Amino acid sequence: QVQLVESGGGLVQPGGSLRLSCVASGGFFSIYTMAWYRQAPGKQREWVASITSDGSTNYVDFVKGRFTISRDNGKSTVYLQMNSLKPEDTAVYYCNRLGAPFSWGQGTQVTVSS
Repeated sequence: QVQLVESGGGLVQPGGSLRLSCVASGGFFSIYTMAWYRQAPGKQREWVASITSDGSTNYVDFVKGRFTISRDNGKSTVYLQMNSLKPEDTAVYYCNRLGAPFSWGQGTQVTVSS
């Protein structure tokens, strides 16, 4: 059973940056397409970005040019670099396998506020 642990969230001012990390234990991380998702208060969880095993990336339109997903297969870790943060980016951020999710981790809270 794969376990996912997200970290790196916090409180940041608009225009600021954060780097999220997600460490996966168990399974075969290097072959999975991994994704970041987020859930804002009162809203459904939504897909933000994904990265295939060979490093191809995709992003939802509203983060393109601001967020960058990457991975380190040797460390079983996927990252989300978030720049030019906006208040509407405030949410709990989660990582998981795209399309066939494992049990969800606890997520990491990102709050963008002045």
